[in-house]
Amino acid sequence: MTSIFDSRDSRYKTPYGAAPCGAKITITLRPELTENFSACVLLLYEEFADAYWEVSLVPAGEEEGRRLFTGSYEAPEQPELIWYGFRLRRENGEEIWLGKNGFCQGKDLERWQQTVYDDSPATPDWFGRGVTYQIFPDRFCRTAIPDPAGMPGNRSVHQDWNEGMEYLPDEAGEIRNRDFFGGNLAGVSEKLTYLKSMGVNTLYFCPIFEADSNHRYNTGDYEKIDPMLGTEEDFRRLCEQAHAMGIRIMLDGVFNHTGSNSRYFNVNGTYPDLGAAQSEESPYYPWYAFFHWPERYDAWWGIRTLPAVNETCPSYMDYIIRGENSVIRRWLRLGADAWRLDVADELPDEFIAGIRSVMAEEKADSFLLGEVWEDGSNKIAYDQRRKYLLGRETHGLMNYPFRTAALAYLQGGAAEDFMETMETIRENYPRPAFYSAMNLLGTHDTPRILTMLGVDKAPEDRTARAEYRMTAEERERGLRLLRAAAVLLFAFPGSPTVYYGDEAGMEGFEDPFNRGTYPWGQEDAALQKHFALLGKLRNVRVSMQSGDFRWLWAKGHTLAFAREEGVETTVAILNTGTEMEELSFPWARHLASDALSGQQFAAIRDQLTIRIPGMDCMLLL
Repeated sequence: MTSIFDSRDSRYKTPYGAAPCGAKITITLRPELTENFSACVLLLYEEFADAYWEVSLVPAGEEEGRRLFTGSYEAPEQPELIWYGFRLRRENGEEIWLGKNGFCQGKDLERWQQTVYDDSPATPDWFGRGVTYQIFPDRFCRTAIPDPAGMPGNRSVHQDWNEGMEYLPDEAGEIRNRDFFGGNLAGVSEKLTYLKSMGVNTLYFCPIFEADSNHRYNTGDYEKIDPMLGTEEDFRRLCEQAHAMGIRIMLDGVFNHTGSNSRYFNVNGTYPDLGAAQSEESPYYPWYAFFHWPERYDAWWGIRTLPAVNETCPSYMDYIIRGENSVIRRWLRLGADAWRLDVADELPDEFIAGIRSVMAEEKADSFLLGEVWEDGSNKIAYDQRRKYLLGRETHGLMNYPFRTAALAYLQGGAAEDFMETMETIRENYPRPAFYSAMNLLGTHDTPRILTMLGVDKAPEDRTARAEYRMTAEERERGLRLLRAAAVLLFAFPGSPTVYYGDEAGMEGFEDPFNRGTYPWGQEDAALQKHFALLGKLRNVRVSMQSGDFRWLWAKGHTLAFAREEGVETTVAILNTGTEMEELSFPWARHLASDALSGQQFAAIRDQLTIRIPGMDCMLLL
């Protein structure tokens, strides 16, 4: 019903998308005169306040065979989700409702979403402007083969950096993730020059705190660096060196659960502290929910090695957030600049808001990111509507919707579908959150992007997937599409995030096959050069960092959009099909230059026509 109302068009609604608390929001309907509508009412529902109200839209003249009805309302003074639709009355007295599903009866009304957020706590703009690089610490770079003696857990160490990891269950049927390769913080320090050459501005580390698994998502001690990674001094030194190069540090906070073999639960008696599994008198006992102490307890997704924590327990809140030397404060003081919250869906709103408040006190420009896999503006988790993006919790979220939509498009889907998915996110998210999203093509939780783009079907057998290597044809297809995917990633609003080794051409299916060791000395040099160029452009072109966004073309396999800041314009063009495609769009200058190939194109009468080969990309400047 875009001819009657289009929430994304300024002729129908201003401002675009989400609005700050107290903002004036103006709505205009434009039905055809032949519909004979004489009155219109805007129907609004505030979800958190559980309040319905109405605003009459008054006649505002006629235009192009349409009758205009317009009106305004003031957004609430508190963050809110407003759901709205319309009730119209014809001159004969008939009433009909209008929603996203078109004309309907009231009971069938599908409402539009209006996000209202608190814009008074500013969002630091450094994260969304720059390039993020995700490191799985055990697999990035090691400076020496470690000796696991005396370290928590029954660890083994691979002597050969390039051999495969363990992936089969043990005799108890469990995958323990106890094999380590020995990547360490000193190794990351050693590679800072390389990372800077790739345009990296932020290093996002998977957990670095002491834990007895190679992924370290089962925290053993929040106050200690895992000994295989190094020492607190190694961390401090890394932060100082990174900061000197303009690189910030983001840590992974796993606060929904701990490890069962932690100083807090201590099921194996590894730590000297009296753990919750050892005594009901333990100071940590209130942190956990026991159904029958000590053997039955609440655990994350039922995984017994990951006992769940009651985050709102006062002593836990003090330990992680509020205390003078809390975990959040401690690591910010030691040099961290940001926190990423693991499984943010399972953290209470007050817990997340508490972290943000303390971060603002401790380091004013620190950044808080949440792991959410869906549209975070209206996410319902455990029957509760979440408030991540309403201005008082996270600054931004991991943009998994971007990955999902990009993969669908790159694997043969329609450009129109990618555009629609991203427009929904852009409309629903506050602008600061949209521009601070962590855009990604892969993480430690997903198969490698090169494998996703090059391999049509994964082997069904786990061992076959572990041993699989892409054929030359698969790899060539994957590389061509990955070049295009990288252009999409680096040109889109939000922080382009590279999972370690994707720029080097690493492949692999699901965990743990996506967590191989970085192939130092065996990288795909051409792909690295492509990522480095995009990183450099992202760092020098303000239009790519913070510029306004405009779609130019989205048809079939071909996609184009512009980023504009002042007189500077950058245009990304992708063709994911196999045939040459032609597209045209306005261009106010005489020439356009493709930063990737060096080609130049002349505009004729302020119109640029581009012919782009199949599975190719351009970045016009």
